[in-house]
Amino acid sequence: MQQELEVWKEQASHMWNVANDYLREVPPNQLYAAAAIALFTTLLLLLLRLLKRTKSNTIVLTGLSGSGKTVIFYQLRDGSTHQGTVTSMEPNEDTFILHSETTKKGKIKPVHIVDVPGHSRLRPKLDEYLPLAAGIVFVVDALDFLPNCRAASEYLYDLLTKGSVVRKKIPLLILCNKTDKVTAHTKEFIRRQIEKEIDKLRVSRNAVSDADVTNEFTLGVPDEPFSFTQCVNKVTTADASGLTGELSQLEEFIREHVKP
Repeated sequence: MQQELEVWKEQASHMWNVANDYLREVPPNQLYAAAAIALFTTLLLLLLRLLKRTKSNTIVLTGLSGSGKTVIFYQLRDGSTHQGTVTSMEPNEDTFILHSETTKKGKIKPVHIVDVPGHSRLRPKLDEYLPLAAGIVFVVDALDFLPNCRAASEYLYDLLTKGSVVRKKIPLLILCNKTDKVTAHTKEFIRRQIEKEIDKLRVSRNAVSDADVTNEFTLGVPDEPFSFTQCVNKVTTADASGLTGELSQLEEFIREHVKP
């Protein structure tokens, strides 16, 4: 055993001497450059690993004014409608464990929910939160849908062509609120109508000169009817009722993209 150790020592000493002689022959400038490259590469790899581990826990609620976003926000957080809620003029945001999960045992990851006002003058606020989003929930009033179909489709079109959404492929849920009402439209109907309306918007906006187009990306496939399946990011639909607290499909979407 002692002899083997002596052999290993001799080999290690020889390799060290060879490496030392080689380094003496290399010009100092090359050594500094090599050391700088090695340091930069190491830091870059550490940063990439850190970014990969740090996943967003932000879900953005958006949609037209009066669609019920704020009621949904409070139902998710408190399990109540906060009767007397008025149209929001500032974003509501908070980080919390979903109310339906408060009785569950074990460690549960809190969710950062942001309710962005739907008024057209306040929509620029949305751009502050989209880069942070793990998912987007676009709330539609299923009861009063048809009169607002055009406006909702335009808002959704603008949202789906934003660079911050397309580049990160942020998943989007079209949440059809108030579907507990008898006269409410189904999520399938709402999806089809919005697809048709966006198809018309594509034609009209493509006819506008490039100088006037503000959208960063285009939607759909040329010469084909528009479908949400053509979007780069995943777009799905779900039913909900903010007033009754039936938000199970929304909560499934949230936990799909913000793991407990």
